Amino acid sequence: MISPSFPKNEKQRQKAVEKYQLLDTLPEESFDNITSLMSYICEVPISLVTLLDYDRNFLKSHYGIPFSESPREISFCGHAINAEGDMMTVYDAREDERFHDNPLVAEHNAIFYAGVPLVDPDGFKLGTLCVYDVKPRILTQAQVDALKAMAKQVVSLFDERYKNIKLLELQADLQKRNIELERFAGVVSHDLKSPLAQIRMLTQLVEEEATNLSEETLQYLEYIKTSSDSLRDYIDGILKFYKADTVVKNKKEEVAVAAIEKEIQNITNSDKKVSLLFETALQTIHVNRAGLTQILLNLVSNAIKYNDKENPSIQVQIFEQEEHYQITVVDNGPGIPETAQEQIFELFTTAQKTDKFGNAGTGIGLATVKKVVIKLGGIIVVSSKMGHGSQFVCTLAK
Repeated sequence: MISPSFPKNEKQRQKAVEKYQLLDTLPEESFDNITSLMSYICEVPISLVTLLDYDRNFLKSHYGIPFSESPREISFCGHAINAEGDMMTVYDAREDERFHDNPLVAEHNAIFYAGVPLVDPDGFKLGTLCVYDVKPRILTQAQVDALKAMAKQVVSLFDERYKNIKLLELQADLQKRNIELERFAGVVSHDLKSPLAQIRMLTQLVEEEATNLSEETLQYLEYIKTSSDSLRDYIDGILKFYKADTVVKNKKEEVAVAAIEKEIQNITNSDKKVSLLFETALQTIHVNRAGLTQILLNLVSNAIKYNDKENPSIQVQIFEQEEHYQITVVDNGPGIPETAQEQIFELFTTAQKTDKFGNAGTGIGLATVKKVVIKLGGIIVVSSKMGHGSQFVCTLAK
């Protein structure tokens, strides 16, 4: 018997085998189907998908034999990955000096062997798709072609598995980063909002208690307060944006439309100076309440803050479709330039520099709305005509 030698690139080949994470895994139907099919096509009792490990031949799929590995030093496949060409055939192992006294021949009557190396995209031979028979034989050309074709299919399954592994690793990494980012946003929010509140309070105390302050000094103090408020709004907005994923994790529930209307009215239109009208034939809707509330609060509050009319008017319409609810918010504000309509849903992008109170926008609210809408299985679009208001339409999956 002659034991198979190791390829010159054995270390790199072994790493290629390990990257697929198939060693010592349980049988899988996709591979077992292939070995069963090859046994039938080649008319042999045994068919295997093998992977050459350091000191063993691991059988990922084994049709016709009960064991899942054998020593590499007695393996036919160890010779097959060193052989020239795209298939190694042993017609009668009893007459081959490499195998005539091999335990697989003497004890298990492995007489005929045909093995096609499983070659990965980098050219490394990982193992084989092979067949055995207990008697000498010759495969037909059709059987040889089938064996080679199925070997490529096995490698395709390997590669598909590897892509899934990398995808899962990427998803885990992104989830970890998102958790860290959310934690960071929370820490920053807490650590910055406290000193900002103190700055604003101290500025206000100086205004109230100091005497003989010049107009210029008073203006500077006002700048400090305004800047503190703007920075606080940025911090609050960022925190809401990164907590959007948490909001939509809540389960859907039956929500009374009247209750949502009352909540939005109380928060956004407490002084009742805006005509805010809800239009719907629905009494209840089955949605994620927290997500819907956040969407409406942002859209309605924006429609109020940026409205330049003497009599601001906002309509909220809720329609039921076959698979979605459609939420429409229409206002009679100044409108959004056509060139800005696609960008306003991007983080830190605003259509107008300041609202009607002179406060700078953060460019976070609509980005948060879009994120929540998408998470709830919908889309959001805007249409607007300068001087005639805007219409935001979003859908939420039932």
